[in-house]
Amino acid sequence: MAANVYASATSNGEAVELTGGGSVTIDCPDVGNSLTSVPEGARAEVDRELALLDEQIAAAYRQLQDQAQAVRQDPGFADNAVMNPLKEKRGATIGRIAEAIDRDGDRPDGVDALAACSLRITEEQKQQEQGEQQGGQQGQDAGQEQGSAQESGQNGQQNGQQGNGGQAGNGPVAGDYVDITTVAATQQLPDPRSGPSRGTFVTSCGVNANGLFNSDNVIVAPGVTNGAHHFHDYIGNQSNNAFASDDDLAKAETSCVDQSDKSTYYWPVLRLQNGTQEQDAKSPGGGIEGNAGEIVTAKQVTLTFVGNPSSKVTEMPRLLRIITGDAKAFVNGPANANASWSCTGFEDRQLKDKYPLCPAGSDVVRTFRFQSCWDGANIDSANHRTHVAFAAADGTCPAGFEAVPQLVQRIVYDVDAPSLQDGGKTTPLFAVDSFPEQLHKPVTDHGDFINVFDEKLMREMVDCINEGRTCGAGADDGAGDGDNGNGGNGDNGGGNGDNGNGDNGGGNGDDNGSDDGGQQPSQSPEAPASEPATTAPATTDPVDTEPDTGDDGAGGVPVTTDPTRDTKPSPKAATSAPAAASAAASAASGGEIGAPATAPPTVSTPAQTTPPADTGTGTLPGGTEPQAVQGDLAETGASLWPGALGALLVIGGFVVLRRSTRGN
Repeated sequence: MAANVYASATSNGEAVELTGGGSVTIDCPDVGNSLTSVPEGARAEVDRELALLDEQIAAAYRQLQDQAQAVRQDPGFADNAVMNPLKEKRGATIGRIAEAIDRDGDRPDGVDALAACSLRITEEQKQQEQGEQQGGQQGQDAGQEQGSAQESGQNGQQNGQQGNGGQAGNGPVAGDYVDITTVAATQQLPDPRSGPSRGTFVTSCGVNANGLFNSDNVIVAPGVTNGAHHFHDYIGNQSNNAFASDDDLAKAETSCVDQSDKSTYYWPVLRLQNGTQEQDAKSPGGGIEGNAGEIVTAKQVTLTFVGNPSSKVTEMPRLLRIITGDAKAFVNGPANANASWSCTGFEDRQLKDKYPLCPAGSDVVRTFRFQSCWDGANIDSANHRTHVAFAAADGTCPAGFEAVPQLVQRIVYDVDAPSLQDGGKTTPLFAVDSFPEQLHKPVTDHGDFINVFDEKLMREMVDCINEGRTCGAGADDGAGDGDNGNGGNGDNGGGNGDNGNGDNGGGNGDDNGSDDGGQQPSQSPEAPASEPATTAPATTDPVDTEPDTGDDGAGGVPVTTDPTRDTKPSPKAATSAPAAASAAASAASGGEIGAPATAPPTVSTPAQTTPPADTGTGTLPGGTEPQAVQGDLAETGASLWPGALGALLVIGGFVVLRRSTRGN
C-alpha cells in the first residue's frame, strides 16, 4: 500500500495557479540548442554558463512552488517577483555566452532575444480539475448523500494541493498515462538485418544493482555538479561524474562482462512516487528539485548494436558522445524528442508522450534507439547533436555522414499500473526524473552514451555486424533469435521503429542464463513470467525516421530477419557474470533485443573463460560429434558404393558356382 504523501522537502504542497485555475510551469527558450558552432577555446565557459541557465530556471520554479499562495492572490506577483528577475539573470548569462564565443569566433545571432521566459498553464491539469469539479457537482445535483459529496470535495481539494500532481507537486498527472491495450500498433520499417550489415553485437553491463547514481551530466555540463538537475542510472563505466576526464573514463572499472567495454550508458532514474525518502531526498537533483520517491532498479537491460539497412557500418570513434531524446522536450517541443514507452507483450505499439498502463503480468519497457550516422570528424558538437544524425527510413545517412553501429537500449521495469482514480494512493504513480519545470513528462525521457570500447573490440563489433553474425559477451549462447527485438531497425530517431524489441520473447531465458553454468549474482532480480505473444502488425510503407511529432508517438516497427549466429565466446567474457538469456521463445512472441543482464552488487574484474579447444577433427570437446558433420548425402553415398559393388560380385560368384555344380 503506497503512502499518501505529496510534499517534498521544498514544496508546501499547494498548487501553483494563475487566475482562472490551471497549474503552470516555466517555459524558457533552449539557448544550448541554438548554438550550432562554439570555438574550442570557448567550450568550457559556454558549458558552465548554459548550466547556470538551467539552475536559474530550476530556482525560479522552486520559488513559484514556495510562493503559490502569493501567486494566487496577486496575478502580478509571479511577473514581478519571479519572471522579470529571471529574465534579467538570463540576459546577463546569455550575454557572457555571446562574448565568450565572440572572442574566438563569430558572435551568435539572435541569442539575446532568448532571455525572456513565460508561465505556461498545463491544460491537461486544468481539464482534469474541471472534470473533477463537474463530476462532484453532478453527483450533488443527483441527490447523492452528503457524506459522499463531502468525500468528493475532499478528494478534489487533495488533488488541487498536488499542484502539477505527483509526490513533489510537479507531476506526473493522470493525463500522462494511457492503457497500452488501447494503443494502435505502429508502422513497420526496414530492418537493418535484411541489408548489407545485418549482424548484431550485444554487450552486457548489468542493471545498476550496485546503485551508481548522480545528478551530473559530463556530456552537457562537464565540471558542473548537479548539471542534470535529476538523477541518472549508470551502467558500464564506473567513474562517470561531472569531473571525469577522458583519461578517467579510459582507466575506469566497468560493470560490463567484457572488460574491454568501458563505455558509459546512463539515463534518468524511474521512481515510484510512494513517499519513500531516498538518499537524494534532501539533495539538489533529488527531492529539493522535485525528484522524489523510490528509485526502481531495472529488471532487465539489453544493450545491442545493430547495422544499417542500406550500407555497411564503420567504427565509432573512441569517446564519441551521443545524446538521444530531449530532457526539455515538454517545453521545447518534440523536435528532438526520442522517448519510447511500451509494455512487454505489446511492443508492437510505442508511446512518445504517455506512460503505459500495462496489464497484469506485463512490465514497463523504455527503449532508446540512438543516432547512427556520424559526421566523420567530431566526437561532440556545440549543442551535442549536430555531429550525429538519424538515418532516413531506408537507412541512408545525410550527405557527409557515414553509418556507424546503432545502439539500441531496452530497459524493463517490474512496476504495476498506478491507480489513477485516487491519484496513486493505492498503487503509486511512476515517472522518470526530470528538470523540475519539465513536470516528469514521459516525452522528456532520454539516454546518454560515451563510447569507451577498446579499439580492437570496436573493430570486432563492426566486422561482426557487417558479416551478418551475432556476437558479443551479452549474446545468447545457443537459442534462436526470434525477432531479436529488431535490434535497430531503421534508425528511427524516435518515432519510427522505436519498439524494435518484439515482445520480450516470453519465456526466453529471462533467468539471465543461469542454466548454462554461469554463476548467478546474489542480487539477481526474479525471472519474469512468460508474457503473452503479440502478433506483428501488417507491413506498411516506411515513414520518416526523424524524431516524431505526433501525440501518441506511436512509431514504426521494423520488419526483422535473423542474422547468422556467432557462437564463439568473447575471450574476455566472464563466467562469474550472468550468462545471456535466449533472445526469443518463438517468432510469434517477437523476441527481444539482445539478452537481459543483471549486474553484481559490486564491480570486480571477472574471471576469464577460455573458449572450447578446436580439436581439428570436427568433434566438440567431450567426444560428441555433431550430426552430419562428415558431409552431405552424396558424400555419404560415395563412401558406400565400393562396399556395395564388392558384395554384388561375391553374390554373383556364388550364383555361377551353383549353376556349374548343377550342370555337372
